[in-house]
Amino acid sequence: MEKWFVTMKKADFYQIGEMFQISPILARLIRNREMVTKDEIEFYLNGTIADLYDGMLMKDMDKAVTILKEKIQANDPIRVIGDYDIDGVNATYILQEGISNLGGDVDTDIPDRIKDGYGLNKTLIDRAIEDGIDTIITCDNGIAAMDEIEYGKQQGLTIIVTDHHEVPYIDVGDGKEYLLPHADAVIDPHREDCPYPFKGLCGAAVSYKLIEALYGVMQKDAEDVDYLMENVAIATIGDVMDLTGENRIFVKQGLEMLKRTSNEGLKALMECTGVPVDSLNAYHIGFVIGPCINAGGRLDTAKRALNLLNAKTRREAVMLAEDLKALNDSRKEMTEKGVEQAVDLIENTSLKEDKVLVVYLPDCHESIAGIIAGRIREKYYRPVFVLTQGEEDVKGSGRSIEAYNMFEEMNKCRALFTKFGGHKLAAGLSLKEENVERFRESINECANLTEDDLTEKISIDMQLPLRYVNESLIQELELLEPFGKGNPKPLFAEKNLKVIDPRIIGKNKNVLKFKVQDKDGYEMDAICFGDVEACLETIEQSETMAFTYYPSINEFRGERTIQMVVQNYNPSK
Repeated sequence: MEKWFVTMKKADFYQIGEMFQISPILARLIRNREMVTKDEIEFYLNGTIADLYDGMLMKDMDKAVTILKEKIQANDPIRVIGDYDIDGVNATYILQEGISNLGGDVDTDIPDRIKDGYGLNKTLIDRAIEDGIDTIITCDNGIAAMDEIEYGKQQGLTIIVTDHHEVPYIDVGDGKEYLLPHADAVIDPHREDCPYPFKGLCGAAVSYKLIEALYGVMQKDAEDVDYLMENVAIATIGDVMDLTGENRIFVKQGLEMLKRTSNEGLKALMECTGVPVDSLNAYHIGFVIGPCINAGGRLDTAKRALNLLNAKTRREAVMLAEDLKALNDSRKEMTEKGVEQAVDLIENTSLKEDKVLVVYLPDCHESIAGIIAGRIREKYYRPVFVLTQGEEDVKGSGRSIEAYNMFEEMNKCRALFTKFGGHKLAAGLSLKEENVERFRESINECANLTEDDLTEKISIDMQLPLRYVNESLIQELELLEPFGKGNPKPLFAEKNLKVIDPRIIGKNKNVLKFKVQDKDGYEMDAICFGDVEACLETIEQSETMAFTYYPSINEFRGERTIQMVVQNYNPSK
């Protein structure tokens, strides 16, 4: 069940509209996104690269750039060790590209998801030592690698950590003791002692800040690395970071740069996936481009995706792009099968009674556990862990709901894990197979989730009668982009709508098309995706309907018509 509610933020919408030359409707939408002061609204609407914070504000940034300047000038070999997902790959590329352009002797290594697991490990360190590496820089990992970094330091390595994950801690009395690795520099905006104003950066953004600061200290023009913002944008969207603050600027600017990118690999990937480059937006990165980049690390090696970013010729780029697309197509098929198995297990066992779902699918490919967990969370609206049989231990990924801080809850049963880490809404873990059932029991015993917590909340921006929807408003809504987590697409609602001529269309019969008519006789086209048979059944059993929707323009054979894209539906009460 869903609970609909209208966001009721107060402000003088007409005054805001006059001040910023926008409609009162847009002013209300901006206020609903927690923009209150004139400066906040100005930053939201018109923020530019010039408004980004100085990376030198980050704790240990001064140490890191001083070390790297010396290493570059001495021509000491540097290795960047990233992660196998979209954020880690782009962070690795940013550091490699930036250091290389400054004349540094730099190469890269990325762990194999199956053989190595997440983050820095002893094998990667030994490999670096064998290769004569002097300095390791981690990106999108390292903050939880205390033992591994201690080992690397004992072997005489210089180690710089750049990460954006939560700092591990243990509970002590009424507080927390944070466990920082003993590296030569540890850059992570989540450090308790880090004064950096914006905490929501992805790993690639932290890497970008390091390169920008390094350019400054080596007296190079930092604008020379602006083009790497396209990689920050891809990583920010792909790692599902909040599109607020600095992230909004990174993504806005990065998407514009991607439309005219000179990166052969990205051009080839956009071409072979058929995304509309001229109207590229966050959706295309999150649901088309991003999954292809991730597919390498999931089913083969993330080095394929890094090779794509490094491709120098069109021929090489096209070949790599097509390989990644084919891998992603295979991943989609595997995901569908895994979701079916998970649903079957939940529906036919006592799992369905749990508030936190721990689903063990031993034969599932561990790389897609997180995707399956996300799909199951959407279906049941509960925190979900999907566990699979790894080469040694059981491995798993978790996806959470707003009321449940997954990382903090996992800390309560940390003794069961051989390894774990993550954020409020997502996490990864390893544990012995004999602890799977104990984990399920313990994580549920700790959960203080209420029925209200487990009811999905549909936040509606405002009730908007059909007569207010026109092309001018739809065009104005583009000022709010990019949309994504933290800056959702506006959601409007209208009730007491009569549905006319509903019919299921499309090759896969997954689109419901109809007209809606309000009490004044005003009509509009409407379209609904997803479980269209359930929607049609509800419509046929109801005199009038209430819909949440987003308005759009449908262009077909040269004709432009306004239509509502339905998000949620209920019989009108």
